[in-house]
Amino acid sequence: MAIPAHDCGEIGHSACMADTETVPINDATGVDRTLKNGRPVAVVTGASRGLGFLIARELADHGHDLVICARSGSGLRPAVDDLERRGAQVIAIEADVGVAAEAQRVITAADRRFGRLDILVANAGVIQVGPAREFSARDYAHAMDVIFWGTVHTSLAAMPLLRRTRGRVLAVTSIGGKLPAPHLLPYTAAKHAAVGFAEGLRVEAAREGVTVTVAVPGLMRTGSTRNALFAGDRESERRWFTLGASLPVVSINAEKAARQLVRATLRGRPEVIVTPLAKLAARAHGLAPSTFLRLVTVVNRLLPRGSGSGQPVPGHRTGSHPRWFDRLTRRDRNAAHQWHQLDDQTPDGPRGRVPDPERM
Repeated sequence: MAIPAHDCGEIGHSACMADTETVPINDATGVDRTLKNGRPVAVVTGASRGLGFLIARELADHGHDLVICARSGSGLRPAVDDLERRGAQVIAIEADVGVAAEAQRVITAADRRFGRLDILVANAGVIQVGPAREFSARDYAHAMDVIFWGTVHTSLAAMPLLRRTRGRVLAVTSIGGKLPAPHLLPYTAAKHAAVGFAEGLRVEAAREGVTVTVAVPGLMRTGSTRNALFAGDRESERRWFTLGASLPVVSINAEKAARQLVRATLRGRPEVIVTPLAKLAARAHGLAPSTFLRLVTVVNRLLPRGSGSGQPVPGHRTGSHPRWFDRLTRRDRNAAHQWHQLDDQTPDGPRGRVPDPERM
């Protein structure tokens, strides 16, 4: 029996070949025996660019074969090429893991192609930047769909396979899931939910042999400011956000962050907070929450006011910037070119969807 290699939205090395190219499948089990070579297998969501791509690359360097997914099929192709050059077998699937059926399809692809799953990296995300008054319920629903439900759906789908291998989950959350970050309210609300789920899953899954690591990154130089969504005074919002993501003391090199996260996952650590500033902020919030909230309230007053500009737009559509800004944010632009932010750009479009029963 054979199935098309380009089936179900999969993109791999065969995607560049004719659609009639086939992959041999064992009739009895449905597992591709030619690819069951004893190598560990990882599923990485949101892996077409940025941190997700770098985590997938790090896992490839640790000897893992990969199933990667993102919402853009064309955006996945450059990532696949990079990862295959590192010796990994890669399946890429266009999928919205905020939908339970699509998350299940990604996990099923790993089972059918490799017959096992050792690591799930729940990394899919979206970030909206602007004052709270600029966002509607649809924006919050969109953030919850991608960040929270994307983590929940993939984790629940993967657990049966992970129990077999005593596997691991890396839930990529954010320091925004531990404390309130101004002008990021839909994002921080969804990340708080993701932290709660991941920490609870860590406790529950341990007795079944599955280890969950809660990743809590601070600002990283991934170049993601091109694809973040900005509302209100869009140009000003992008400037402060990009400056923060570019400064060495405030942010961290994304390759270094990916190495730290993969190392923590393979060691089974319960939590890893990335960047010294994020660690300091988390401790300050824990020790003196009221004082910390007052301080963040002052910081919020320094940020741009809302302008009622309508729906958020991606950073690459916010217009040009002065030369001084371009000089200060050179690291962010370099990261965008390196980590495929230009290959998979966030499109313009309507705001996030309202809650849907299929996503519950």
